[in-house]
Amino acid sequence: MEALRTSPVHSLGLPSRLDNKTQFRKLISSNVNPFLPTSSFCSDHRQRNPSRFELFTTISSSVSTDLSDPPQPEVRTETPGGKFDWYSQWYPVMPVCDLDKRVPHGKKVIGLDVVVWWDRNESDWKVFDDSCPHRLAPLSEGRIDQWGRLQCVYHGWCFNGSGDCNFIPQAPPDGPPVHTFKKACAAIYPSTVQNGIVWFWPNTDPQYKDILMKKKPPYISEIDDPSFTKLMGNRDIPYGYEVLIENLMDPAHVPYAHYGIMRTPQRKSKADREGGIPLDLSVDNFNTDGFNGRREPAGFNRFCAPCVFYSSIPLTPNQDNGASSSTGTKKDSSVQKRMVLVFICIPVSPGKSRLIWTFPRNFGVWIDKVVPRWMFHIGQNLILDSDLYLLHVEERKIMDVGPSQWQKACFVPTKSDALVVGFRKWLNKYAGGQVDWRGKFSGALPPTPPREQLMDRYWTHVVNCSSCNAAYKGLNVLEVVLQVISISLLGIVAAAKQSITSMVVKTAMVSMAVLCFAASKWLAHFVYKVFHYHDYNHAFR
Repeated sequence: MEALRTSPVHSLGLPSRLDNKTQFRKLISSNVNPFLPTSSFCSDHRQRNPSRFELFTTISSSVSTDLSDPPQPEVRTETPGGKFDWYSQWYPVMPVCDLDKRVPHGKKVIGLDVVVWWDRNESDWKVFDDSCPHRLAPLSEGRIDQWGRLQCVYHGWCFNGSGDCNFIPQAPPDGPPVHTFKKACAAIYPSTVQNGIVWFWPNTDPQYKDILMKKKPPYISEIDDPSFTKLMGNRDIPYGYEVLIENLMDPAHVPYAHYGIMRTPQRKSKADREGGIPLDLSVDNFNTDGFNGRREPAGFNRFCAPCVFYSSIPLTPNQDNGASSSTGTKKDSSVQKRMVLVFICIPVSPGKSRLIWTFPRNFGVWIDKVVPRWMFHIGQNLILDSDLYLLHVEERKIMDVGPSQWQKACFVPTKSDALVVGFRKWLNKYAGGQVDWRGKFSGALPPTPPREQLMDRYWTHVVNCSSCNAAYKGLNVLEVVLQVISISLLGIVAAAKQSITSMVVKTAMVSMAVLCFAASKWLAHFVYKVFHYHDYNHAFR
């Protein structure tokens, strides 16, 4: 990979060259973990006039990849100046890469319990209400039967991809066809797969059956562009949607909350150890569907309500104008290097949210093909953990004063908080000041669990990530294998007869047994830190 000289990606820790193992490790540990959109605010070069980025949330959505002009969203709304309807939007459920076609998956989104399952008869993902019409048992605890139907395991009722009940075991074959009654049907939500993510429309009323023809989810073309990387991740978060989004919109906290795990630009003169600086952020194109965010002299973001926060990072092409590289090949200066940060924030319930992230880039694509996906998630989860407790406590203090009093309770005097203030303004002006749960919750936040449980990775990420789940099982098997080898070697040594010629072999076997046992203990510690709990102590950073 060629040098990225004077490029804003340096703020993500991307080395200028990838010609040795040390720099490669730095790229893996830092560049692939740009969890917060710092680089979109840290560009060193002024963008050209952005004019060709359209993100339509009412009819269709697209993010232009025109390399001659950096992208800029232009939002079109059906009801300009109207109120935001939380239940007239598309919501993401999960990335397809983390869904198993063999089983149904239960998820909660905006307070709704849904089940996602693969209908092999129609070759499509379906989203149903997670409730059997018979006795309201959760369909997510069921199975996919041999005919590809979703079966409730409480009494065996079976449903096809349209929600029709195909079989009621308790109904006599010569009796009335009760399985054809409307009340026997499962409630089905309109759904679609876009950008490798399953989306659904949160209304089962038949009038919304063809809503996809009128309104589509926000579309990010870079995710589907084969010249860009497209690895995704997801995690359940123990604080609410509002706090999650405003944290992702806040670049000023990165040098402090993520100190030591996210590389930031090194400056000659720093006011403190971390090197925080004033940021000139602003908000424009403010309306029902979201707003744009900018940083001078360059940097662009788009909040596409209610879920998508998009940051486009234009990178300057190589400045050696196609000069020969160290490998003797001609550098292609006609292709502009770009990175996009996409954060999809999903309201789950009060005090709980879900984050889906992906960072498409059109350089260093080979890295994603060589390095296992779960290794990327190690650093990304650590970044999430490093401010998780701060935000969990912060949310409770905001609830104590009341979300409507946010701007009175919080002192935000600098432009560094412009995007956060813009989000709270949008929330209060258009969306009722908070997520509309439609009376499903009292509004009280769940109690704070012990820190180790609060920051647990296994139930919030590993079980929901196909890559990390496979790695977790594989490493646990390896740990057991090492222990078995260690015990077996010691057993062989103990059973062997004493002899002078065998002493060297016995010593080697004992040494190997000790080494395998030590390796198993180290592996157990590694698995626990990576897949269960890794605390972050700011005082000792």
